[in-house]
Amino acid sequence: MEILLIVRLCCNCTYVLYKPIDRVTRSTLVLHVKDLLKHTPADHPDYPLLQDALRISQNFLSSINEDIDPRRTAVTTPKGETRQLVKDGFLVELSEGSRKLRHVFLFTDVLLCAKLKKTAVGKHQQYDCKWYVPLADLVFPSLEESEHCPQVHVIPDHELEDMKMKISAIKSEVQKEKANKGQSRAIERLKKKMFENEFWLLLNSPAIPFRIHNRNGKSYLFLLSSDYERSEWREAIQRLQKKDLQAFVLSSVELQVLTGSCFKLRTVHNIPVTSNKDDDESPGLYGFLHVIVHSAKGFKQSANLYCTLEVDSFGYFVSKAKTRVFRDTTEPQWNEEFEIELEGSQSLRILCYEKCYDKTKLNKDNNEIVDKIMGKGQIQLDPQAVQTKNWHMDVIEMNGIKVEFSMKFTSRDMSLKRTPSKKQTGVFGVKISVVTKRERSKVPYIVRQCIEEVEKRGIEEVGIYRISGVATDIQALKAVFDANNKDILVMLSDMDINAIAGTLKLYFRELPEPLLTDRLYPAFMEGIALSDPAAKENCMMHLLRSLPDPNLITFLFLLEHLKRVAEKEPINKMSLHNLATVFGPTLLRPSEGESKAHLTLASDIWSHDVMAQVQVLLYYLQHPPISFSELKRNTLYFSTDV
Repeated sequence: MEILLIVRLCCNCTYVLYKPIDRVTRSTLVLHVKDLLKHTPADHPDYPLLQDALRISQNFLSSINEDIDPRRTAVTTPKGETRQLVKDGFLVELSEGSRKLRHVFLFTDVLLCAKLKKTAVGKHQQYDCKWYVPLADLVFPSLEESEHCPQVHVIPDHELEDMKMKISAIKSEVQKEKANKGQSRAIERLKKKMFENEFWLLLNSPAIPFRIHNRNGKSYLFLLSSDYERSEWREAIQRLQKKDLQAFVLSSVELQVLTGSCFKLRTVHNIPVTSNKDDDESPGLYGFLHVIVHSAKGFKQSANLYCTLEVDSFGYFVSKAKTRVFRDTTEPQWNEEFEIELEGSQSLRILCYEKCYDKTKLNKDNNEIVDKIMGKGQIQLDPQAVQTKNWHMDVIEMNGIKVEFSMKFTSRDMSLKRTPSKKQTGVFGVKISVVTKRERSKVPYIVRQCIEEVEKRGIEEVGIYRISGVATDIQALKAVFDANNKDILVMLSDMDINAIAGTLKLYFRELPEPLLTDRLYPAFMEGIALSDPAAKENCMMHLLRSLPDPNLITFLFLLEHLKRVAEKEPINKMSLHNLATVFGPTLLRPSEGESKAHLTLASDIWSHDVMAQVQVLLYYLQHPPISFSELKRNTLYFSTDV
C-alpha cells in the first residue's frame, strides 16, 4: 500500500513540476517500479500493488506526454517569430501513382512533407522538402470533393500475410544465428533482408485515406493504417488553425532553413520496424489478449455508440474488434468480450464512435459511411502487468469520456494446447470419431449447422472467419452445442454471424487432436515441401486417403464450403489464401505431446511450421474438387503406409 501511495505522491508532485522537465527523465519512475516488479515473486502480497503502481505511473506519464505544450527547441522565422514543432512522424504518401514513405512535420503555422536524403557514410544527414502547405491555406476536402481524387489501390491481404511469414522466418534465422554464436556478417545480412521486407510491409499495408488540400490548388493524399492516427493528425492541425494564422510563401532560403531544422527538431528518429529496435528492447507480446469492453460514460447527449479496438503489429496499427452499436444512449453498457491475436504488440487503442445512418455521408474511398470519432485512448501492454491469470480492470479517459474495460493475456504456447474434454458427452474437446458415431452422422452436427448458417447469411460478410466474434456469444453457443440443447437452431438464427464463424473455428481448435491427425502431421510437412508437382500430387492425395473416414469426410465438407466463401471474395474480402491463413494452423497444429518437437520461440508467431500448415490447406483449396468416393476407389492402387 505504501508503494502505491508513493507513486500517487510522485505523480502529484511531478504534475506541478513537469513543464521544465523533458520526457526522458520522467520515465525513471516507471523504470523503478518495473525493476521492483521484476524482483518481486508473483505470490508476494505486494505484487498486485506493484502492478497497480506501474499502471498508475504509466497512465500519468502518458497523459503528460499528450497534454504537454509543443516543446523544446524551435526555429525562428525571419520576422523574429517562433515556429515550434508540434508533431512529426512517418506517413505513406500516394504520389504520382506510387507509395512513398515521407517524414511529415507539423509546425505551429505550416505542414511540411520531407524525405531523408541519401548521404555517404559519415556525412551529416539532411531532409529534402517535397512540399509544404501553410496552415492558413490547408483545408480537408469534403466527401463530394474526394470523388474526384484518385482511387486507392489496396494490396491484397494474402500478399501482406506472405510478407509477414517471410519476416518471421528471417527473425527465426537471426535468433538461431545468435544462439549458435554465428558470424556477425551473416546476422547483418539477415537483418538487412528483414529491414527490406518490413519496409515493404510498412509501405504497402496502409489503406485508410487522409487527404489534405491547399486552397491555392494542389491536393495531397496520405495512406494510414489506423483511424486513430488519422484522427490525431486532423485534430492537431485543427487545433492550430483556431489561432489567427496568416497565409505566406517561403523564400528558397527560408525553406532551406526550415527543412534544415527538421533533422535537429524531429522527435521520431527511426522508421517503426522491429529491425530498428535494440536487442534489449521488448519484443512485444505474442499470444491472445482477452478484452471485455464494459461501458462508457461522459457523453453530453444520447447517440448510437460503439467502440473499436486496435493493436500494433509489424510496426503499424490494425483494427481487430468492434462492439455492437448501443442505440440512443449516454451510457452504453456493451459488456462484450473479444479475443485478439497479438503479433509483437505493445499497445492497445480504444476508439469510441457515433454511428451515422445517413447514407448521403458516404466515404467514396471504401463505400463505408463515415462515423464520428467521439473519443480515443491508448494504453501500453506491459508484459509483467498483463501476464496474470486474473482479469485486470482499467479505464481509458478520452475527451471527457471514460471507457471501462478488463483484459487478460494468454501466451501463445498456452493458447496452442489442445486439451481433451473430461466430459465425453459434449462435442468440444471430444474426438471427431466419437461424436460422429454417437450422432450416427458422417459430419458432426455442429460443423453442418455453423456452415449452413454462414452460407445462409454470412457468406458476403466482410472479413468472415477473420473478424473476431464476441467471446461471450461464442461461449454461449459452445455451451448449447455441448448440452445438445433443443433451442440450438433458434439461437443460431438470432446470433451474430461472426460469433457463429468463431464457434466453428473454436470447435476445430479444441479437438483433442487436429482434424488432419497427429500421426500424419510429419508426412504433410514433407509432402508440401516437395518440388516435383507430380510427386507432390501423389503424396498429398495419398495422405488424404490415409485419414480416418470421419476426418476425411468432414475435411472435404469444410473444404468445399471455404471455396464457396472465397468465390465471394470481391464482396467479403476473403481469398483462398486468407482462409488458409485462418484455418491452416487450426486444422493441422499437432496436440501438445506431438507439438513439443515442432514449437519454436513463443515470439515466432509465423514460424516455419505455421507457414507450412497454411500452405497445406491452400494446396487443397486450390485443387480441383476432391471426391471422397474417388479417393477411396483409388485406395486399391496405393499403399496405405505412411
